[in-house]
Amino acid sequence: MTQGSDVSSDTVPTSHTGQFPAGWAFWATFAAFSTYFCAYAFRKPFTAAEFKGTEYFGLDFKFLVVTTQVIGYSLSKFIGIGVIAGMPPAGRARALLLLIGCSELALILFGLLPRPWNILAMFLNGLPLGMVFGLVMGFLEGRRVSEALLAGLCASFIMADGFAKSTGAWLLQQGISEDWMPAAAGALFLLPLTLAVRVLSRTPAPSQSDVAARAERPRMTRHDRWSMVRRFGPGLAAIVLMYLLVTIIRSVRADFATELWKGLGQNAAPAQFTTSEFWVALGVMLANGSLVFVRSNVLAFRISLATCLAGFVLIFAALLAGPDRISPFSFMVLIGLGLYLPYVAVHASVFERLLAMTRERGNVGFLMYVADSSGYLGYVGCMLLNGTLRKNSNTLEFFTGLCWGASLLSVLCVLGAFVWFSGSRLHPAAASETAGGE
Repeated sequence: MTQGSDVSSDTVPTSHTGQFPAGWAFWATFAAFSTYFCAYAFRKPFTAAEFKGTEYFGLDFKFLVVTTQVIGYSLSKFIGIGVIAGMPPAGRARALLLLIGCSELALILFGLLPRPWNILAMFLNGLPLGMVFGLVMGFLEGRRVSEALLAGLCASFIMADGFAKSTGAWLLQQGISEDWMPAAAGALFLLPLTLAVRVLSRTPAPSQSDVAARAERPRMTRHDRWSMVRRFGPGLAAIVLMYLLVTIIRSVRADFATELWKGLGQNAAPAQFTTSEFWVALGVMLANGSLVFVRSNVLAFRISLATCLAGFVLIFAALLAGPDRISPFSFMVLIGLGLYLPYVAVHASVFERLLAMTRERGNVGFLMYVADSSGYLGYVGCMLLNGTLRKNSNTLEFFTGLCWGASLLSVLCVLGAFVWFSGSRLHPAAASETAGGE
């Protein structure tokens, strides 16, 4: 039975054999990576445009475009809490194509409408895109190799962020207008995305061995969701707050990369966006994907939290060195690596191993969308409070100050989560792991 098979129960189907077709993990990772990589072309290329000298309502037009899209994307994450947690496997591929199609239509509307009213189209663009990641992730969770699969998926949004900007900058150099460039970028990726989704839909379901090692991942009812929140509330809150802070820093770095490079004294060429993110993605994939070799769920959970702390240490190192002591490229790569280590750890291992060691009825999609909705809501608040970011303040100074404050608080959150998820809150099997040694 495949992930795309129709099911009548509320449980994700499992394979009755312990073996999958040779190479399935490679193709699943490749398809998931390609799907989300292409999806970024419908979301991020517009950030390569500066919309210089254009203001409406006393606000910079790029700020209005970024904020409006993020509001739609944030709302999508809240909608996705229930939708992703309860999505039947048979509906994932169709839902992916429908959401991407709607986002491209919104980008066409952005080109058709006059400024500033076309910012409403960016809201409509963000609204469907927020649920894409959860649908892709649903094909990969709950397996003995999930960290490797999910790390590969997460590498897509690290590399795609830079590549999407490179694509947008290249289209602008070809003479495409700033208003039509986003739709043109999306159109380039429609066919490869459709092919990637087709391959992804053929991913085998988790085997019985996977379920034994990582727990079953059923569709969740409202009762299931509230039950999990009540049981693990304080620990989850610490992880979600850390994730919220990292999301804010990551989003500022992503959406204002052009301005940050300029603040560092360098005008980034289109290819530089991609090159810097390649090294970030490589480091993050190796660090998070290696957890697949740790069989103990308790130990792996602890290592994943330690990985988050390692990321903040890298951020502190980059900030202490500063752009005066290291090159702009090294500064951006170190900050990026420090941000994405905890960001991807939450996606690939923290929640994955949390469910495996507690055996709680649930799925990673629900936990990720609780975290994501909070993270993007925080970013919206940050953008609204700092509407003069590009006008009255230095973007680089704002960013470095944000990194200091958010990283220090995040360290406290990770330490709090580490303490809260003690042996007394573990499933008996996981508790015996701890007692008997890992």
